[in-house]
Amino acid sequence: MNLLINLPPDFFTQPELQASFADLEKRFSVRKTSHNTPEEIEADLTWAEAVLMWSWPVLDDALLARTGGLKYAGHIDINQTGATAELAQGIPVSCSRGGFSPAVAEMALGLILAGLRKISTYHAAMWAGEESWVRAFPKDIDPQERQLTGRSVGIVGLGQVGRRLAHFLKAFEVDLKVVDPYVSDEVIAEYNGERMELDAMIEASEVIVLCAASNDGTSRLINAERIAKMQSNAVFVNVARASLVDSEALIPRLKKGDLIAALDVFDVEPLAADSEFRKLGNALLTPHRAGGLISSVQRNIDWLVSDMDRVLAGEKQQYPIVEGMIPSLDA
Repeated sequence: MNLLINLPPDFFTQPELQASFADLEKRFSVRKTSHNTPEEIEADLTWAEAVLMWSWPVLDDALLARTGGLKYAGHIDINQTGATAELAQGIPVSCSRGGFSPAVAEMALGLILAGLRKISTYHAAMWAGEESWVRAFPKDIDPQERQLTGRSVGIVGLGQVGRRLAHFLKAFEVDLKVVDPYVSDEVIAEYNGERMELDAMIEASEVIVLCAASNDGTSRLINAERIAKMQSNAVFVNVARASLVDSEALIPRLKKGDLIAALDVFDVEPLAADSEFRKLGNALLTPHRAGGLISSVQRNIDWLVSDMDRVLAGEKQQYPIVEGMIPSLDA
């Protein structure tokens, strides 16, 4: 079988992935490419009977019509356009983006704890030799430093990341509030959560975490009005997509000093050197690292290969994309 593996060039030199690629080259006729546009990938896609790739170039209706059929398409991530077109062609589609979920959920938990416990603030002060030591206990304790245990935590998006985070939060006995129109009450109940509308959740939560996809329904979901509704000294965490948040409205609230934001994603990346976010002590910033562990990458590839083998053997996929999932994908 002709297998096209279209991934960024560094995938093909990463030591931890070599065994997986070598195994595929023993079993299939493999082409390894790093195409970024439909024009670049068209000839190789015409040759291919199966493809392993990220989300680009998007295999839309026009491209698929020119290149013929595929027996399998495995994506590290996929958007609504690609998923719709591939499923319409009857192609079995798998997506392994859930392979990032453990790492992203762990980062979210770390950012929550850093925001509540001021870990980054203390670390920076210690490095600068400007830390304050408790001298009159408990008078010197900062009341804004809080434990996570028992807090009210709101999660927007109970997909794979949100569920993994909710699983972690069970140990902290939080009062969990969930915003997700695509998830059943039974699933929310598995995590001892309560379904709420977004505005009510924002007003009721001391910690708010974004784990949702970026699409027409979530663009600038956290707007100026909702940022204003956040509790005094709430911790706001975004490990999802920058497009969910009106960043220009978030900055004035942070300058006011009564909100803590922990952000892993930004409208323009890399973040500009003169960004206002860099000047705010109550903004905890990480450079889009939430899912970026080599174990995540290995998991992504392994899942796609496993599903390809299942399809070729006439078995059900473990990580399929089906029509009902399309609204929950990035636009």
